[in-house]
Amino acid sequence: MAPDAALIVIDVQNDFCTGGALAVAGGEEVVPLVNRVARRFPIRVLTQDWHSPDHKSFAASHPGAEAFSVTEMPYGSQVLWPVHCVQGTPGAEFHPELETDMADLVLRKGFRPQVDSYSAFFENDRSTPTGLAGYLRERGVGEVWLAGLATDFCVAYSALDAIALGFRATLLEDACRAIDLDGSLARMTGTMRDQGVRFAVAEECEPA
Repeated sequence: MAPDAALIVIDVQNDFCTGGALAVAGGEEVVPLVNRVARRFPIRVLTQDWHSPDHKSFAASHPGAEAFSVTEMPYGSQVLWPVHCVQGTPGAEFHPELETDMADLVLRKGFRPQVDSYSAFFENDRSTPTGLAGYLRERGVGEVWLAGLATDFCVAYSALDAIALGFRATLLEDACRAIDLDGSLARMTGTMRDQGVRFAVAEECEPA
């Protein structure tokens, strides 16, 4: 593994795993892979969705709105989600089998009630940074590898922002799982490839 590489593990939280409020099919299946490959990276970052109970990305915050419908927010189109990853609740906690002690940084995102945050680098207004880019640059990181949930939303947006910010980016396909909302997986996979995101599998960052 390159000495300037970082692993970014996106939102491996209870609410995105089986039985959770916004479960991604097979979400918990990424945990053993993440635990195994994390040991190969000099820098490891975990992100954590961390919403207020009245977050504006929740369908419940918009009377009459259905989950997975789309509304317009001041910053653009926003999918309205079921209530999930509320600050301090069991659903917001990391999956219990995820080895969190290996993390150099735990970055919480989506805590501003008025704006959602898919990317590990920016809120959905595309102008409010999370501070991750500065942290990685100060640590000398030039290359990021991404795993976690969900491939077509938070992982994809993080990968695209990494490329836009000048990092090399690789998505570990088998260490991610997707929501695939109305064709979102194919759409975002195509966009990532077009923008220069590399695709790999976990064994490519393990010793031979």
